[in-house]
Amino acid sequence: MTKPPTPRRVPVNRVFHGDTVTDPYEWLRDKDDPGVIDYLHAQNAYTDQVMTPTADLQKTIFNEIKSRTKETDSSVPFYNRGWWYFARTYEGQAYSSYHRVKADSRPDPDVMTDGEQLLFDQNVLAEGYDFFITSGFEVSPDGRLLALGIDAEGDERFTIRIMEIDSGEVIDEAIVGAGYGMEWSTDSRHLFYGMVDDAWRGHQVWAHRIGESMEGDRLIFEEEDEKYSVHPYTSRDGRWLILHSSSRLTSEVRVMEATPDANPVIVSERRPGLDYTVEPAGDHLLIVHNLSRVDFEVATAPLGASEPESWVPLLAASEGERIEGVSAFARFAVVSMRSDGLPQLRIIPRNDRWGEPFVLPSAELSTIDLANNPDYETETIDYALTSLIQPPSVYSYSVTTGETVLLKERDVPGYDRGQYRTSREWATADDGTQIPLTLAYRADVEPDGTNPGLLYGYGSYEISIDPVFSTSVVSLLDRGVVFAYAHVRGGGEMGRAWYDTGKMLSKKNTFTDFIAAADRLFETGWVDRSRLAAEGGSAGGLLVGAAANMGGDRFRAISAVVPFVDNLTSILDPSLPLTVGEWEEWGDPYHDPDVYEYIKSYSPYENLEAKEYPAILATTSLNDTRVFYVEPAKWISRLQEIATNGPDRPLLLKTEMVAGHGGRSGRYNAWEDQALRRAFILWQLGVGDEQVRL
Repeated sequence: MTKPPTPRRVPVNRVFHGDTVTDPYEWLRDKDDPGVIDYLHAQNAYTDQVMTPTADLQKTIFNEIKSRTKETDSSVPFYNRGWWYFARTYEGQAYSSYHRVKADSRPDPDVMTDGEQLLFDQNVLAEGYDFFITSGFEVSPDGRLLALGIDAEGDERFTIRIMEIDSGEVIDEAIVGAGYGMEWSTDSRHLFYGMVDDAWRGHQVWAHRIGESMEGDRLIFEEEDEKYSVHPYTSRDGRWLILHSSSRLTSEVRVMEATPDANPVIVSERRPGLDYTVEPAGDHLLIVHNLSRVDFEVATAPLGASEPESWVPLLAASEGERIEGVSAFARFAVVSMRSDGLPQLRIIPRNDRWGEPFVLPSAELSTIDLANNPDYETETIDYALTSLIQPPSVYSYSVTTGETVLLKERDVPGYDRGQYRTSREWATADDGTQIPLTLAYRADVEPDGTNPGLLYGYGSYEISIDPVFSTSVVSLLDRGVVFAYAHVRGGGEMGRAWYDTGKMLSKKNTFTDFIAAADRLFETGWVDRSRLAAEGGSAGGLLVGAAANMGGDRFRAISAVVPFVDNLTSILDPSLPLTVGEWEEWGDPYHDPDVYEYIKSYSPYENLEAKEYPAILATTSLNDTRVFYVEPAKWISRLQEIATNGPDRPLLLKTEMVAGHGGRSGRYNAWEDQALRRAFILWQLGVGDEQVRL
């Protein structure tokens, strides 16, 4: 197959606000059509053929990722209600198993301990399935039962399995089609869980009595506003159930005792633009809110209903800071925040009253966050630290003594951190805004204008792309590639205003920021102007898709992972998952003609031209609920039709036929997928194994 498959053209008219758009590839949306499946298989075959020259490189990178992974390993144990919990992986097995043991002090999970219990082994549960993920697990307060959400399709709708831990017997599998969020009642006889509607919106919270049918479950709360989703969670002390309803801009929180007969109490009724979260702290609430500060503050309030104007300030964000959340413990609280664009943890001690906050030390250009700390009475916390060049590490910090102990740094065989560097650059956007970039590179790489580079971006939903370690990125660095994160507007790196100026009718800032970041890599000499690739996933796929239209001459190649590239079509359909709730992120083109015109002016699929594009590899999954496979399928089909690319700049589509938004399940499958994308980038940048420093 020397050319891509030619899809049939079935003109479908989309008419909105007096504008008619004829789409020849909308028919690809029907995955029940055998012709659609045949076409996707044909595209996969074409991609496999075109990628044949990279087959050995893919195997090499897969083996590099594998060799840098301690395949038989364990997680740092965490303490909860008398037990230490941890996970193990074993060489040759794709998934983790989960265990617990009673001990006076933190056990060594690498050593089998007397009395150790197996909670569940995902490798056993996944037998017979092509795809397998869980929504997490919860152990009942009395320690006897375990609830586990299972998805074997990739659509993120879960069957909840309840097991007796001692015997391993499944005693209840009545709950099907659940969303994320499940919590136990205080008496261990009921499970609270969230349900999603046809649009995959968390719209209900139910209470299920263990051992009974789903038909007898009690509806605790239903969120009727389509812009809002509701998510249940319990307080750290297990006493309270919190029902958090939120849109992109506004929140409303209900608190109730964690029993199915209790009545939820609204903390503060929703007001447009009032965004708040609630954390019970014993005899009162800690509330993170934006009533008077755009970058939020922490306040105290009584348990129950109150007016935001009465909330008592405890910690406010200063210039250059953004408070994101608070975690309450019996004798202190931990505030998760951002300072000068980087994550920070700030501890507020508590005796009879709250004391002076202090910052937990971190490292330059690193990401710090809380690890798993479910014990409300603890006097120490575990936190995680990583960067682009530092493997993930877990530390224990004593709030009473100030002592810090390294519990574990991920073992990365053959990796020498001293051979790599990380640094920061600043790009100047079209309007003068300074855009931060975080770079990683091999220590002997100089900014001499000759290096290959990969620029990664996201830029939506106020989600920050913070520096984290990746073994597959090491394969790039070892070949002289400069890797960079572009912290563009639309994300949350630099505060709420950073988000606000990269959304709605300011969304184009996200794309021009990314192009400016590419230009900065050229200007500083870090990357050769002809050897830069780009990568983004989901909304980051929209970013790189728009950048290909607006500034594609900067990029030699693009890796677009589950890309949101036909966003106008999706946002115009209120019946699709997430659409109505997304109107506060992108605008409402269904009702507003100005928003329609604005989104149409940047939507990647709407703005394709007959010109040369970067080489593109778009990867997607047939069962993805968040970004339907049809978006990259239509995008690549249209590009293959009109782009003027020669054979050295292929336009490729790879569809996983049994997977979801996160791609195939299991670590070995994930490594193969990473190797495919990395090999594509290296191939297009002209980087071969002869450039690997051994």
